[in-house]
Amino acid sequence: MTASFRLTSRLFTVASCLLAAAALTSPLSAQEMELSEHDILARDIYRELIEINTTDEDGNTTEAAEAMAARLRAAGFPEEDLHIVGPHERKGNLVARLRGNNSNRKPVLLLAHLDVVQALPSDWTIPPFTFLEEDGYYYGRGTTDDKAMAAIWIANLIRYKEEGYVPDRDIIVALTADEEGGAYNGVQFLLENHRDLIDAEYTLNEGGGGAMKDGVPLFNSVQLAEKVYQSFRLVASNAGGHSSLPVADNAIYHLVRAVDAISHFHFSIELNEVTRAYFERTARIESPEIAAAMEGILQTPPDEDSAERLMHLAHYNARMRTTCVATRLQAGHADNALPQHAEALINCRILPTQDPAEVLQTLNDIVNNDEITITPTNEPNPSPPTPMVEEVMGPIERLTEAMWPGVPVIPAMSTGATDGLYLRRAGIPVYGVSGLFGDVDDVRAHGRDERMRITSFHNGLEFLYRLVQELTTPIS
Repeated sequence: MTASFRLTSRLFTVASCLLAAAALTSPLSAQEMELSEHDILARDIYRELIEINTTDEDGNTTEAAEAMAARLRAAGFPEEDLHIVGPHERKGNLVARLRGNNSNRKPVLLLAHLDVVQALPSDWTIPPFTFLEEDGYYYGRGTTDDKAMAAIWIANLIRYKEEGYVPDRDIIVALTADEEGGAYNGVQFLLENHRDLIDAEYTLNEGGGGAMKDGVPLFNSVQLAEKVYQSFRLVASNAGGHSSLPVADNAIYHLVRAVDAISHFHFSIELNEVTRAYFERTARIESPEIAAAMEGILQTPPDEDSAERLMHLAHYNARMRTTCVATRLQAGHADNALPQHAEALINCRILPTQDPAEVLQTLNDIVNNDEITITPTNEPNPSPPTPMVEEVMGPIERLTEAMWPGVPVIPAMSTGATDGLYLRRAGIPVYGVSGLFGDVDDVRAHGRDERMRITSFHNGLEFLYRLVQELTTPIS
């Protein structure tokens, strides 16, 4: 799952001012940045991870986990604080611990996934599992999703060790398998079999991140909630017959009417703490027209004209309501026969505060046809939103202001999913934050020629180094 933040095509008002005032340059190369020893170490770790194939189809996360354990072992981490565990020889998960001086405080968990989406060399213009520095970017499968964070956690853990830093609680790094798909999800495995290794007060994970336009930072997002993935199968069946003798009782007609009814339905607006804060803060940096609409939906009840305006902007519409959309169709068995079977798949992304059973009932009410059956195709995994506590949000906001003055921190609810949902379900809050800024017009996670801006990687490295240290520094 990528942490990149897709925006509407409209430029934010503040961003437009920044663009006008800034002298924009091309992305810097590593040589132009004059990397420190720590930057070089992080880049080397990044390179090592990128060049290990960790796809579900023919890759191996155990190899990557072992390589990272070797790095930590060489830095002086004792064997008892390094664990590679998993249910399959190719699906290893690494859990490493930097011991703190206060056993009364629960640890902080730093999470990243080792697996990546398949990348076929024939689809890319460069070798996907070769780390390449070019034109101010690091290229390779996983550079944005999610090996940048994996490399950063390992590099920073080594830096803390080398500097003799002793946190006031344990710092745990977990690098896991099968976030992108596969039968052996690492976070689920660890929670079910080794909860003690990763139990924490809260987690820092992917899911948020910085957004930029033409090299100018727009905002730094913190993912605090995720929508619930749930698909439903609509099926119409009947006896069929010869196509030369058509009748009105046609399975395809029943299905089409049902899908059409769903296409015209819009779930009501329901804001939670996270999405309310999202619209409140985004309104401050949007165009006057969109800002006014956001202020309108924050009213009780939401202003209908404002809701109508935002409904046509998919990025915003998905964050204010549950959405359901047809994604697959299948019908009939022969060109000259009336269909005996017709089905459609409706994919819903449900608000974390809404019961999936209510969505099923709503779909049945919308369709209102006894000839149609609607059944879930998967078990939903709802997870509660993470609270916006000052202990975590305060340092994120202060560090963002220090490193990118004037760039706001915006709480966000992902419309997709990350492994954070399993931790939230288990009672461990998750903050999706990285300080890794990506261009809103150049999102390549899961796609061809995936890349990370070199300056973004090294700025994110420093941001997360400072953030974790601030969250774990003993109070004098």
